[in-house]
Amino acid sequence: MAPLILIVEDEAPLAEMLRYNLEKSGYRTQVAHSGEDALQRVAIEPPDLAVVDWMLPERSGIEVCRSLRAGEETKRLPIIMLTARGEESDRVLGLEAGADDYVVKPYSPREMVARVNALLRRSDIRGSATLKEYAGIVMDLEAHRVTRDGNPVHLSPKCFRLLETLIDRPGIVFSRDKLLGRVWGGDVFVEPRTVDVHIRRLREALEVEKGASNLIRTVRGAGYALDERR
Repeated sequence: MAPLILIVEDEAPLAEMLRYNLEKSGYRTQVAHSGEDALQRVAIEPPDLAVVDWMLPERSGIEVCRSLRAGEETKRLPIIMLTARGEESDRVLGLEAGADDYVVKPYSPREMVARVNALLRRSDIRGSATLKEYAGIVMDLEAHRVTRDGNPVHLSPKCFRLLETLIDRPGIVFSRDKLLGRVWGGDVFVEPRTVDVHIRRLREALEVEKGASNLIRTVRGAGYALDERR
C-alpha cells in the first residue's frame, strides 16, 4: 500500500495543489484544515508522513508537531513544517518542536515531493522490513504470503492488511475505529461491525491446525490485539 501523507493546511487552494502533486507521485493523501482536525485524523489512521503548516486555526503547527512527538504511535512520524516564516529563529523553533524538515512558502511542488521522498527514505518508511514475525506467524509483505508454524495461511486483502496492522504492534489493543481507519481508510464509511466480521475470518484463517491457539485477544469495549499472552 502506498504511504499516506497527511497535509495540514488551512488554505484550501494550497492544500489541493499539494494533494494533487503528491497523489500524482503515487502517494495516498489526507487533508486536515485545522490543527484539531489533524490530530483527530491521526488518531484514526496515523500517516507515514505529515506536512504541517505553521499558521493554523485552533492549534498552531508548532502545537500539532509537539503533540505528535508526544504520542506513542507518532513520536517517530516524519514531519515537514510548512510556513511563510523564514527567519532563522523561526526555523530553529520549528525544528526544536520536532519537525524533521522546514520548507518556506512559496515553494515548488516538485521540491516538496522530492523532500517527501527523501524524508521517507531517511525514516526507512518505504524500506521497512518486508518480513514481519510474531508467535509463529510470518508475513512476507512483498510476496503477500502468510504462514503460521510453516503452514500457509490464506487471507483476503482486507484480512491481510488487518493482520499487518496488528502484527506491527503485538500486545497493543486497537479500537474498531483505528482498525477501520488503517484497513479501510479514514475517508471511507464502513460499519464498525465490519471489523468484527473480518476479525472472525482472520481468526479462522490463522487456525490452520486443529487446536491451534487463538492469538487475537478481544478486549470488551476497547478492541483487539495480537497477543500470545492470554
